[in-house]
Amino acid sequence: MTADKASARDARQGDSFSAEEREAMKARAVEMRASTKRRTKADKAAENLANVVEAIAGMPENDRKIAGRIHDIIADVAPLLSARTWYGMPAYAKDDKVVCFFQPASKFGVRYGTLGFQDVANLDDGLIWPTSYAVTELTPEVEATIADLVRRAVG
Repeated sequence: MTADKASARDARQGDSFSAEEREAMKARAVEMRASTKRRTKADKAAENLANVVEAIAGMPENDRKIAGRIHDIIADVAPLLSARTWYGMPAYAKDDKVVCFFQPASKFGVRYGTLGFQDVANLDDGLIWPTSYAVTELTPEVEATIADLVRRAVG
C-alpha cells in the first residue's frame, strides 16, 4: 500500500497520525533503544555520526545538499555539539539535549526543509522569537545566517 493510500485510510479510520508521523515515531523508538546500549563515549559518538551521515545520504538530492552543508556548518562553528539522529533527522546535541535539527522537506512531503531549534538553544529575544527557519536554498548569506544562529544557540 502506498503512503498516500495509507494516509487516506488512516484519515477515514480516524487515526490521528499520518504514515509519515508513524515512521518518525518508529525511528525515534530505534534511536531510544540504541541509546541504552553499553558503549564507550567514543563508540557512541562514532555510531551517532555514522547514523547522521547515513540519514543525509538517504535524502532526495535537494534535501541532501542542504542537510550536508548545514551539517558541515554546524561542525565548523559548534564542534562541541554532537551529531545524532532525532526522529530519523540529523540533529545536534549538547549534553545529550538536542539544540538544533534539520527536517528535510521530504520527511513529511512539504515544500521546504527547516532548520529547527529546541528550547535549550540560547536564541531568546524578548517575548517572541522564531525557533524554526525554512531553508529552500543555500547562498553565502544564508550560510552566514545559519552559522550565526548556531553560534548563538550554543552560547
